[in-house]
Amino acid sequence: MTNKELAELMYPNVTMTIKDLEEKFPKRALKEGAIVSRYAPSPTGFVHMGNMLSCFIESFLPKQTGGVFFLRIEDTDQKREVKGGIENIINSINSLGIEYDEGVVSGDEQKGAYGPYIQSQRREIYDVFAKYMIENDIAYPCFCREEELEETRKFQRNNKLRIGYYAKYARCRFLKNEERAEKIKQGLPYTIRLKSTGNFNHKVKFKDLVKGEVVFPENDQDIVLIKSDGIPVYHFAHLVDDHLMHTTHVLRGEDWLSSVPIHIELFKRFNFEQPKYAHLGLVMIVDENGTKRKISKRKDQDFTVLNYAKVGFPSGALQEYLMTIANTNFEGWRSANPDKPLIDFPFSFSKVGSNPLFDYSKLVNISKNYISKMDKETLYNELVNWSSKYDLELNDILVNNKDYSLAVLNIEREKKKPRKDYVTYSDIKKYSWYMFNDLFNKEKKEYEWQSVTDLDEIRNIVKTYFTKYYDIGDDHDTWFDKLKLLAKEFSYAEEVKDYKENPSKYKGSITDIATIIRVAITTKSQTPDLYEILHILGIDTINERINLL
Repeated sequence: MTNKELAELMYPNVTMTIKDLEEKFPKRALKEGAIVSRYAPSPTGFVHMGNMLSCFIESFLPKQTGGVFFLRIEDTDQKREVKGGIENIINSINSLGIEYDEGVVSGDEQKGAYGPYIQSQRREIYDVFAKYMIENDIAYPCFCREEELEETRKFQRNNKLRIGYYAKYARCRFLKNEERAEKIKQGLPYTIRLKSTGNFNHKVKFKDLVKGEVVFPENDQDIVLIKSDGIPVYHFAHLVDDHLMHTTHVLRGEDWLSSVPIHIELFKRFNFEQPKYAHLGLVMIVDENGTKRKISKRKDQDFTVLNYAKVGFPSGALQEYLMTIANTNFEGWRSANPDKPLIDFPFSFSKVGSNPLFDYSKLVNISKNYISKMDKETLYNELVNWSSKYDLELNDILVNNKDYSLAVLNIEREKKKPRKDYVTYSDIKKYSWYMFNDLFNKEKKEYEWQSVTDLDEIRNIVKTYFTKYYDIGDDHDTWFDKLKLLAKEFSYAEEVKDYKENPSKYKGSITDIATIIRVAITTKSQTPDLYEILHILGIDTINERINLL
C-alpha cells in the first residue's frame, strides 16, 4: 500500500490541497518591514499581567510598522478550557486599551480574511495538511496505548536513556502501511506523529530576537502532531496557522524556547518561510512565602488584568507600566520625553529584560502621574466610561451633574504641580465623595477633628466665619486674609511661626482654624485646596452642612 493510498483511507473527504489554501489566504499586501504578529492565548484560566506583556508588545510592533496584529484563540487543550475563557481574554485585551486588526471579537463574531481565528473551528484546514504529511511520508499514524508509552519511558528511565518516542523506541514508525490500514479499519484509536529526520547528535542554530544566537540538538522525537480526537497540538497548529496567516514574528514565553528545534524541522519539511522568534522572560512575583516565581493564571487572581480594570487603573497607565517591563531603557526615554505618545518609543528586542519582577509600587507611581496629567474633560470621560461598568451610583451622579463634576475633577489639576492622590478611578470616589451631596448625605458622618475638639468652640468658629467673613466672590488671597482675621478674633495665631514661638499666647494657629472649617464642611482633615472646595460646593450646601454640626 502506498502512502497516498493510506492518506486516502485516513482522509477520504479531504479534496483541497495546501496550494488551494495558500491561494485562499494569499500573502498580505503590506509594505516591506511590516510586522504581522498575533496574540494566541488558550482559554484555560485567568489572563494575568504576564500574559498581557506579550500581547502588548505584539500589538505595539505592527502599529509602528504599518503591519497587522490579530487575536487567535488556541483552544486545542479542551480538557483544561474554562467556562467563559474566550470572553475573559477579549475583555482583558479591551480593558487594556489594546486594539487588534483581525481575530475573535466575541464567542460568535470574528473579523478578518484569514480566519477562522479559533483553532477548534479550523479542523478542515488541519486535515488538508495532515493528509499531505501522510502522502509524503512526513508523518504516520501511531496506535500505541498510554500504558505502552509508559512502559517505554520506564525502561528509558531505568537505563538512564533520553526519555521520548524516537529512533527504535518509536514503535509505530516501523509498521508497514498495510498494518496501519488494518488497524484503522478495525477502528483502533491513533494519533499522528511526525516522522522526524533529525539527529540528536547534530546541532541546530537559530537567532532569537531576545536571546541572540541559540544552539540546541536537532529534534529527533517523533512528536504527536494530532491527537486521537483529531485536534492538533500546539506545534502542528503553529506551523499551519502562522503559515497561512503570514505571521512574521512570534512572541512567547521563554518556556517555549526548547521547542524551537521542533518548529524548525516542521517548517523545513514543508519548505515554508519560518517566522522570527522572540522568547520573552516570564514575569515574576514574590509570593506570600517570599518565594520568587512566575505568575500563574490559575492561582494568582489578584494579578488578573480584569482585576486591575475593575479597580480602575487607566489602560494608558497599564501600558506605560508594561513598557517599563518590556524594555529596560523605557524609563530613561520617558523621562527625556514626558509628553510624547507611547507609540513614539523606539522598542528594541535587545533591551528586553530577563524575568522581570512585577513591581506594584512602580505601577502605582506611573498611574498617579498618568491621571494627574489628564485634563478635566479627559478624566471625566474616562471616569464615566469606567463607572458605567463598575460603579453605577457614581456614573449616575457624573452623568446628571456634568458641569459640577468637571469642576470637582479640576480641583488642583491646572497647576504646575497637579494633585497626585488619585491612583485609580475608584480613588476619585474614595477621596472626593464629600463633594457630591448624594454621597455625602448617605454617609455616616465621622468628623476627623484634630487638636480642637470642643463642639461649642467649633460651632462658634464655623458660624462666625460663614456669617461674618466668607464671601464666595473673594479671590484666593482675600479669602485667606479673612481666614486670618477669623483666627485673630478667636485668639488663634495668624501665622504658624508665631504660635510655635509663643504657644501659650494662643489657643492654636491658623492651621487649626482652617482644619475646623475643612472638617466641618467635608468631615475630612486632609483634602485638596479648601478655597476651591468651598467655591464649588456653594453657600447653600455649606449652610446645610453647618446645620449638621
